[in-house]
Amino acid sequence: MQRSLLPAAVACLLAAACTGRAGTANGSTSGPQQNSVGALASGVFKVGDRRPAPSLSGRTLDGGQLDLDSLRGKVVVVNFWAQWCNPCRAEAANLNAVYAATRASGVAFVGIDIKDDDVAAKAFQRSRHTPYPSIVDPDGLLLLKFRGKAPQQPPTTLILDRQGRVAALYPGALTEAELSAPVQALAREQA
Repeated sequence: MQRSLLPAAVACLLAAACTGRAGTANGSTSGPQQNSVGALASGVFKVGDRRPAPSLSGRTLDGGQLDLDSLRGKVVVVNFWAQWCNPCRAEAANLNAVYAATRASGVAFVGIDIKDDDVAAKAFQRSRHTPYPSIVDPDGLLLLKFRGKAPQQPPTTLILDRQGRVAALYPGALTEAELSAPVQALAREQA
């Protein structure tokens, strides 16, 4: 029995290493450096190290359609979340606060709800007073577009610059301060 637990323990340790926050005290790194297990380090990436985000579009929880390409020219905070995810619950108020503080600066927020049913996801948004739209991704296929580039579990937050490039990556739940500083810095960048 002990032999079968070892691979699971190693996988757990590797997953923890992938989701640790790397970088300097201000959250920036010198670019999307690989950590020891091949995942990207978190933080804000240098302009020359940024790569275009894959196309993300789909039905929103309110029944509309949203394509992130339509937000080109804005800084876009993309937060992968799920109603069953406790860290997602913990960070919801922080996301809402940064949204309210930065939307006038040309910043858009988009949630991507993964592996939920609509009823539970809508209840989560109502209870958390989420003011921005969320794309429905019941199979987690939109998150899979970032395989090898971002953790494959919620919460994961990406920030796209005004050209639609991945400018920052943050695995795990964020505080208001951890999210506010890079969003404001990217909003100050010229297109």
